[in-house]
Amino acid sequence: MAGARPAGGRFTVGVSRDFLDADGRSVWGDIRLGELDAAGVDWHYLPHDTEELRAPDVDGLDAVLFAGPAVTARTFDGIIRPPLLFSRFGVGYDAVDLDACTRHGALVTITPDGARRPVSTAALTLLLAVLHNVTAKDRLVRQGRWSEREQWMGLGLTGRRIGLLGLGNTARDLVGLLRPFDAEVIAYDPYCPQETARELGVRLADADTVMAEADAVIVMCVLTEETHHLVDARRLSLMKPSGVLLNVARGPIVDEAALIDALRAGRIRGAGLDVFESEPPDPRNPLLSMDNVVLSPHSLAWTDEMSAGNGGSAVRAVLDVASGRLPRFVVNRDVFGHAYLSERLGALAADRGRQTPTGVRP
Repeated sequence: MAGARPAGGRFTVGVSRDFLDADGRSVWGDIRLGELDAAGVDWHYLPHDTEELRAPDVDGLDAVLFAGPAVTARTFDGIIRPPLLFSRFGVGYDAVDLDACTRHGALVTITPDGARRPVSTAALTLLLAVLHNVTAKDRLVRQGRWSEREQWMGLGLTGRRIGLLGLGNTARDLVGLLRPFDAEVIAYDPYCPQETARELGVRLADADTVMAEADAVIVMCVLTEETHHLVDARRLSLMKPSGVLLNVARGPIVDEAALIDALRAGRIRGAGLDVFESEPPDPRNPLLSMDNVVLSPHSLAWTDEMSAGNGGSAVRAVLDVASGRLPRFVVNRDVFGHAYLSERLGALAADRGRQTPTGVRP
């Protein structure tokens, strides 16, 4: 069989080198790689720390577990035996060329089960920090401006209307975290079934309505061509002057220049950003000096809980494929009929005395 792994050969995984610091220590702590050892899977860190996965580094591997590097068409240039799986440690896949992966019979998975609670908790943390003017109050203490504290009265979350742009798994988890605050939730998500929203107690509306009616708007959708600059100058102009905008998804969903203008003009009360259009932001970016903005370096959800959750989910995808099974959370489902994928999964299943898989595990 073309490109098949030799019978009885060990399943081999490459782990992207951005998981390590300059001293070779894991920056994420325990990401459950020990489960690969326990399953008899060979794994190693890729030889180069690159912004884009390189064909020579991944050619011949059965799977790649990665975090930061992009997967592009160049990742497959001249490749003889593409990996069966690119298992992403995280939920975003805007840096992955899904079409290129599908053409080469490679599955792409993400880890929504691992990131769900850490990200929703981060969103709640950012919301409270913005409403309570945490950045401004921190600076008052550090800069000896204690007497100015009366100028920074915050807003309580109880009874507020929270607007969500996106009502996927993480946003749905946030809805549950908001319940003790008796918050009303309104959301824009054209792909969310009405019955799902009703079960959550969420009112679905168009994006303009969410922007206009909410006391706080939280961006939680995936970055696509459809959502690029979803929050633009026009939509920002619809917000209440007392409203705040938060982004815990991807920077380009918000027109950052328009947001800066709205904040400078006082058209909205404040903002909280874990992501930026350009990362890291330019040191001259006006957002960095604004007291009514809370910022985080695209890492607010980074906790030991996320390390274990994302790592465990990514490793489970690897182990599924190693056993000849289709993993959960595949984002390029068009690849399921690819001959290369079917043949190699069948061979892996046969190696373990299992029948060829017929579908996604429940």
